[in-house]
Amino acid sequence: MDAGGQPTLDEVEGCLASLVEGRLTRDEADRWASRWVADDRLAWDDISWWALNLLWGIDLPADEGGGYLHDDEQVGGWLAELRNRRMV
Repeated sequence: MDAGGQPTLDEVEGCLASLVEGRLTRDEADRWASRWVADDRLAWDDISWWALNLLWGIDLPADEGGGYLHDDEQVGGWLAELRNRRMV
């Protein structure tokens, strides 16, 4: 993930894939996405914006008992959906 300019769709997908594959923590993915979502000077295509908003908040807890609001299976489904949307 490039620390410079606005990320490409490939980089957004790479962040989501890294999360699914366990190479990136939920906290890291959330912090990465939040900096882009919060920058209102940037223009996004629909797919990138959709995926960034999934990543932003990916570390939200489900409840006090532990776990996350969105489980690993759901996150993996989002990655598959992103890849399908790119093919359309």
